[in-house]
Amino acid sequence: MFYFAEVDDHVRVEPKLFGLPTMEAVDKQLRETYHDHYDKEMGKVISVIDVLNVGEGILIPGDGAAYYKTKFILLIWKPEVHELVYGVISEITSFGAFISLGPMRGMIHISQTMEDYVSFSKTNALLGKSTKRTLKPGDLCVARIIALSHKGNDPKIGLTMRQPGLGKIEWIKEDQAKKERDAKKAERAEEKVVKGGKKKKNV
Repeated sequence: MFYFAEVDDHVRVEPKLFGLPTMEAVDKQLRETYHDHYDKEMGKVISVIDVLNVGEGILIPGDGAAYYKTKFILLIWKPEVHELVYGVISEITSFGAFISLGPMRGMIHISQTMEDYVSFSKTNALLGKSTKRTLKPGDLCVARIIALSHKGNDPKIGLTMRQPGLGKIEWIKEDQAKKERDAKKAERAEEKVVKGGKKKKNV
């Protein structure tokens, strides 16, 4: 989930930025500090959107930097369990697939890629035995987050595509088209039954 966060904090501006106007120095420092930053509670910082206010600078003996009380806005992405995500397959392995979600990447175990017996092929793809569906790098997919682990700098994101409305975009379109065809067949069959019933009444 993407969201904006308004933060009030003391920003430590390094001496190398002292020659710049204060607002610009704080902005540059924030962008450097929050580059590729992830926090378990807050999420993944995508960008520093704006610096709203910078207070007076404070110097601390023994520390060459200056500290400024600052209010700023961050754009953040925080993965949530059960959230639907859209991404592109970036890597196929013998145990599953990795999908790039933009800010981060998630992992789909081979058993969670499709409703089928799946094997790893020599062409660097995952292949469904009965459906003949393939999953390969570059495929666009919709998946659901089913697990989050916060060990290390970035979270481990576990995904599934074994639910209705999930999977490779082409599969979703195929399933939708099949559903519409089945609905039309059922409608025609119902019409035949109704017409047949009317004929019997007229006899």
